Amino acid sequence: MNDRWVPDLGAISGVKYVAIADALGKAIEQGVVNAGDRLPPQRDLAARLGIDLTTVTRAYEAARLRGLIEGRGRAGSFVRDSSRAGPPRRLTVDAGMNTPPELPRGILGRAIARTTSELMSRDAASSLQYQPAGGAREDRVCGAELLTRMGVPSVDDDVLITSGGQSALHAILNSAFEPGDAVACGTHVYPGFQAIAARLGLRLVALPRMNAEALRRACAQEVIKALYLVPTNDNPTALTLAASDRKGLARVAEEHDVQIIEDDAYGALASAPIAPIASYVPQRTWYILSTSKIISPALRVAFVRAPSVAASLKIAAGLHETTIMAPPLNVAMVSAWITDGTFELLLGSMRLENAKRQLIAAELLADFDISAHPEGYHVWLSLPSRLTGRDVADFMRPTGLPVIPAERFNVGDAGPEAARISLGGAISIDRLRNALLILQGYANAPVRMSPLV
Repeated sequence: MNDRWVPDLGAISGVKYVAIADALGKAIEQGVVNAGDRLPPQRDLAARLGIDLTTVTRAYEAARLRGLIEGRGRAGSFVRDSSRAGPPRRLTVDAGMNTPPELPRGILGRAIARTTSELMSRDAASSLQYQPAGGAREDRVCGAELLTRMGVPSVDDDVLITSGGQSALHAILNSAFEPGDAVACGTHVYPGFQAIAARLGLRLVALPRMNAEALRRACAQEVIKALYLVPTNDNPTALTLAASDRKGLARVAEEHDVQIIEDDAYGALASAPIAPIASYVPQRTWYILSTSKIISPALRVAFVRAPSVAASLKIAAGLHETTIMAPPLNVAMVSAWITDGTFELLLGSMRLENAKRQLIAAELLADFDISAHPEGYHVWLSLPSRLTGRDVADFMRPTGLPVIPAERFNVGDAGPEAARISLGGAISIDRLRNALLILQGYANAPVRMSPLV
């Protein structure tokens, strides 16, 4: 036992809680404390060092995230035995993706179990068979109902069902455009879209601002075939276009014969939605609503409203060549949820969970320049000049908080240093708060610090 260990902080510079975690790591390396040793209770250590309890709490959390210590409930914190224990638990998710948070009390899991059981008891034959490319009519009817609720009047012949938003984007770009075509977009764009455009030989033209004047200037300089945008809670910048900007973009698209790819990945999370661009120019807009970002990426179901029936049929042929169909059981489940009200229930639960997380982020990142949507689950953090997005991503990786530097989203020339901070995924509220406390301390440090490894 070694619960009398006290680090020497006399010569430290930088953030105290990081220095305490560093000192503990050195003490373990030097044999001052050993595997199984009990560390001082946090209040005791705070009193001995003459610092506040929060600093010690953050230091212990940083040490736990490095795999140095483990908590044993009321017994306290102990040095981990690295020879017997495996590495600290890692979240088995792709940290590069912006993922919805897990809903509390198993709401989503119960909904999936209940609806799957109901489908198997009454409709197993059709739900387990091949479906038409673009979706069965009864499911497209449900999709049209959902899109109409979103402010995009639709009928089943306008609607396609794809295996998520990425599949929809690939089908649209592959079927409706030619190599060399210019597609206008923002200065920071979802990397999945950039990857498809690069593979298909499309040229991305970054607009300095997402508004009518910027699009008009771009159209004056070259032939712009399409405009791609995420109008509500943009990924990564978290910006939401005002109604006036949406109307202006629609007007310029009409003037210059520009098709619009409206990727409304997060729009359904807004309790006070703004009318989509597709509501103004449906005849030239590809409108995409995916369940991946608003409920769960595991569903792999997206609804696409095509500009015309002819365009819809062309995309359906392209889908048959690649994915053939969206997963039928998942599609049937989402259709059932749209019909029986479960879809709205899940959206409401997601909005509440996101709002809790945004409040925590707003509190702990109040000293920084951030953009966020109150019902979204990511923030865009503009960084002080001494830091880069890559610095922050590297430092925060062991915490499990997904941080992606701006350079991953850049289209064209690099802009100011920034990072997207995802507040969702499998990280709990408590772990999110602790990770944001660490981020707060790191970003406030007067000097650059080493990663938490």
